[in-house]
Amino acid sequence: MIDAMPVPSRAAAAALLLSLDPPAWHLRHARAVAEVAGWLAARCAERGERVDRGLVEAAALLHDLDKVLPRDDPARALPHGEGSAAWLAARGHAELTGPIEAHPVTRLLGPGPEADAWLAGAPLEELIVAYADKRAGQRLEPMAARFAHWHRRYPDGWGDGNDARARRRAAALEHAVCARAGVAPAGVRRLRWTGRALAAARGAAELAA
Repeated sequence: MIDAMPVPSRAAAAALLLSLDPPAWHLRHARAVAEVAGWLAARCAERGERVDRGLVEAAALLHDLDKVLPRDDPARALPHGEGSAAWLAARGHAELTGPIEAHPVTRLLGPGPEADAWLAGAPLEELIVAYADKRAGQRLEPMAARFAHWHRRYPDGWGDGNDARARRRAAALEHAVCARAGVAPAGVRRLRWTGRALAAARGAAELAA
């Protein structure tokens, strides 16, 4: 069993992402989510909220790793989010599990009380990463654009009231995060940190080669 390690630094998180040789589309999405999440975490911290900015940034950058894992990796067979968390936990980063497992929009579906209970009591780090993923596709965009994308790409599963529940809960998530960050949804921005982190990770890899 691998001992737990501290939350990875920006460069270390970037190195973990690059180790899987992600395609350009994946890298653009990961960077967008990480920069939106980083901006929101910084705003919350400025307002006196207790938030682990390093945890938010690393989890946001690595939240979708299970989409680019090798096909024979056991973590790829797990539900989305859980696969990313399992892969990272096996490498000593179990501290990233909560925000990563909580981020998929599917967590907002269904008639059960679990999603509402999570919204009411989740750590701020989980709320920020989940919300950032609802605001960033390949770039920062409104939640309505993200829902339109999900409907096109995953047309099944939105019936039986799932769409209305997901949108209601996503709106509650947006209100909770933006209120604590002291910003209107239209005022959300990106904190441009991932370019430097990726460059540092690539430079370290070249020196080690």
